[in-house]
Amino acid sequence: MRVVIAEDLFLLRDGLVRLVQAYGHEVVAAVGSGPATLTALVEERPDIAVVDVRLPPTFSDEGLQAALAARREIPGLPVLILSQHVEQLYARELLADEHGGVGYQLKDRVLDADDFMDSLTRVANGGTALDPAVVAKLLGGPRRADPLGALTERERQVLGLMAEGISNTAIAARLFLSEGAISKYTTSIFAKLNLHPHDDTNRRVRAVLTYLGASTPGG
Repeated sequence: MRVVIAEDLFLLRDGLVRLVQAYGHEVVAAVGSGPATLTALVEERPDIAVVDVRLPPTFSDEGLQAALAARREIPGLPVLILSQHVEQLYARELLADEHGGVGYQLKDRVLDADDFMDSLTRVANGGTALDPAVVAKLLGGPRRADPLGALTERERQVLGLMAEGISNTAIAARLFLSEGAISKYTTSIFAKLNLHPHDDTNRRVRAVLTYLGASTPGG
């Protein structure tokens, strides 16, 4: 079995590599960032990917987004999410894809090497391996009333500056980031606020209206 591992913590990444190899499988790539994850998955086309949700550069949900993007390029690519967090928005999208194996395990609940490898093999063979705590959070919990609840702190910051009428160029200068980074943040904001593409100007206005409504007491 050919495996790609995406984990930013070196010791954990190295441990996963050694574990997978000890069970007779091949690790074709071990990476530590969102962009590197997508590149490795598309280029290597492994039998399964083990991916952390929060990876550099922003430590929000780059790993999960990279996995989703790779599955769009390679339909049915098996993905086992291994994380400390349940990222509800993109996790639902991943689990809704009926093509290819999917797993979502919480790091602090993986206590046995055999169990982990069994989950890995099951997902690689097209099955599922979902931690009950993940299922409970995704399906059993109430929806958040805060329309900005899915946004990261940085995304809220970008949206706040957007509400001031500042362009992406000016926002980039204010936050000491590249315009490309700001463009990615705005795209993520639009997706998380469920603002579907019509034209960017219209989405920008609607995003600001959502921000202002959420920021107004009683609004």
